[in-house]
Amino acid sequence: MADLFLGGLIDPAAHQRTDTNVALPSGDFTTHGVIVGMTGSGKTGLGIVLIEEALNAGVPTLLIDPKGDLTNLCLTFPALAPADFEPWVNEGDAAKNGQTVPEFAAAQAELWTKGLAGWGLGPDRIGALRAATDFTIYTPGSNGGVGLNIVGSLTAPPAGADPEATGDEIEGFVSGLLSLVGIDADPLSSREHILLSNLIHNEWEAGRSLDLPTLVGMVMNPPIRKLGVFELDQFFPPKDRQAFAMRLNGLLASPSFGAWMLGIPLDIGAMLRTPDGRPRCAIVTTAHLSDQERQFVTTLVLSKLVTWMRGQSGTTDLRALLYMDEVAGYLPPTAAPPTKKPIMTLMKQARAFGVGVVLSTQNPVDVDYKALSNAGTWMIGRLQTDRDKQRLLDGMSAATGGVDVGAVGDTISGLGKREFVLRRAGKDKPEVFTTRWAMSYLRGPLTRDQIATLMAAQKGAAVTPATPAAAAPAGAP
Repeated sequence: MADLFLGGLIDPAAHQRTDTNVALPSGDFTTHGVIVGMTGSGKTGLGIVLIEEALNAGVPTLLIDPKGDLTNLCLTFPALAPADFEPWVNEGDAAKNGQTVPEFAAAQAELWTKGLAGWGLGPDRIGALRAATDFTIYTPGSNGGVGLNIVGSLTAPPAGADPEATGDEIEGFVSGLLSLVGIDADPLSSREHILLSNLIHNEWEAGRSLDLPTLVGMVMNPPIRKLGVFELDQFFPPKDRQAFAMRLNGLLASPSFGAWMLGIPLDIGAMLRTPDGRPRCAIVTTAHLSDQERQFVTTLVLSKLVTWMRGQSGTTDLRALLYMDEVAGYLPPTAAPPTKKPIMTLMKQARAFGVGVVLSTQNPVDVDYKALSNAGTWMIGRLQTDRDKQRLLDGMSAATGGVDVGAVGDTISGLGKREFVLRRAGKDKPEVFTTRWAMSYLRGPLTRDQIATLMAAQKGAAVTPATPAAAAPAGAP
């Protein structure tokens, strides 16, 4: 079991780094993790460091990136040369510093070289990460990065597939699709949800795959005559079905919707490992999408992950890591968006399959802390309000028990930038640490053109389905 080198312990009173490094066993993250901190706390940097370490340990990662910050993982420069930094620096940052772009790039190269050296890291470590990992930025609904055929993901499961997993996948697809057309549907009471779910289930039971246009056509002329004990036309009259089909067709007819049907299939195994078994860093960025579109994409990706996970054998090692950057909105305390069920399922069940989940947020009051209570590792940075702090402490106490709320609360209040309280299951006393320097160049979200430049060689290339090596846990031969 590999150790993930995240940083070093500090003296919280003096804000001085000690000689003790913080290196967590990768297996700790099979019990999941939570990263919390306000804007400017260093939360994103910590997340990127954690992902770098997981990849260095041979653990593939699936990243949900609603803000675009995680695309920075593709900016690693083994030579640490100014010329490598120059195409990626922000011109505005250079101007603010009174420098030309080449001057600012040289300064950034020097800053990164010294920063990494301070943690005993250098070009060799960066080169090893680049050589061992395949980095891909997926941009569903856009041709900026590698396309992801989200709506073509109605492939019938293999014979003998877990019925519960199949049902959850159908529910996730239908909930996400309906949210895309502005229908907030309860799976148990919505006519639209029940009809679409039964249509997909009927085709899959017969071993038939289908696409979205076929599904929309079936709404008008369903191959089924009953839903439950009612005749179909009584449960959902033809006139109402026609109006519903027209609504779905409006989505298909939109000129921009064509991009949703381009790209590679949504195959979690292939996204996690190359055919020869190398770990992949699969970055699904949704920064360019509307809120409804983000819900749709995130729901489908997570539902597919649950299905893939349930097809794996059990393990105590970390097989794969899911990282969600800013989970608020996807896991609210009261509402039930379509993303909530697969997240809750993963938090409760993924441990048995060696799938770790790390959730990050700057808004703990907007997250269901009951879900967070399943996490064994907590990393808390500076928080904006006392309300945020109290919600966080409630969740941490439920998760790990025995928390000295007063002491932890006081420590959180005194944190500086890139300083975090570390609370681990089985450890009586929280620790305070500062994050190590990231190997990735943290320049902020990339533009569409920059993503296109990075992914030029991969765009349009089909990803070959993963070999059995896709199921290999960290450290396996």
